[in-house]
Amino acid sequence: MPTNTRIPTLDGKATIPAYVARPQGQARAAIIVYQEIFGVNPGIAKKADDWAKLGYLAISPDAFWRQKPGVELDADVPEDLQAAFGYMQGHDFFAGIQDVEAVIHWIRRSEEVEKVGFVGFCMGGKVAYETAARTDIDASVGYYGVMIDQMLNEKHAIANPLMLHIPTADGFVGPEAQKAMHDGLDDHPKVTLHDYQGLDHGFAAEFGARRDEAAANLADQRTRDFFAAHLG
Repeated sequence: MPTNTRIPTLDGKATIPAYVARPQGQARAAIIVYQEIFGVNPGIAKKADDWAKLGYLAISPDAFWRQKPGVELDADVPEDLQAAFGYMQGHDFFAGIQDVEAVIHWIRRSEEVEKVGFVGFCMGGKVAYETAARTDIDASVGYYGVMIDQMLNEKHAIANPLMLHIPTADGFVGPEAQKAMHDGLDDHPKVTLHDYQGLDHGFAAEFGARRDEAAANLADQRTRDFFAAHLG
């Protein structure tokens, strides 16, 4: 999906390409819709469009713009999957979280929308956790986030609500990692974890073979309710 907006970086020296979907009328709040390793592709754009239909300003920044702007890959195409792994390995997550901060600033200052949420998928699920711990985002949701078990030392910094969707048969987040997440976060007053028994990574993808319709609908309804409660 072609990006349609440029958002200034924190230092003002460059701009972040983003796909922005606008609601009809005044936005009730804003939601950053953060990509998987497959770029801002049609599935991510659809998620943004769906949030806009619910009255939210939805922004999907291009995470890989420093490597190659406009990456759009298909998880069901083996060559695309390998290329996606390469982009993730080359991604600067420190710079990426600064880009998220820049998008938050742009939403509040330029768009004049105060309440901001974040929802991310796969790599974006990891970034959802980082965003909850490292920014003043109002609420965050992560779907099948990777490597969260390696960042539990940051949980003390999570001050606003965070919800994580965890498929129990995730090929990229094994049982030990899932146990560590539950052991580390189940008693956190700001964190809610939902398990999806027997499901694999990517179950809530909008298109393709990974999607599980029932579980995707359940997780998405939980996410809608979560944002309605914490963003308005």
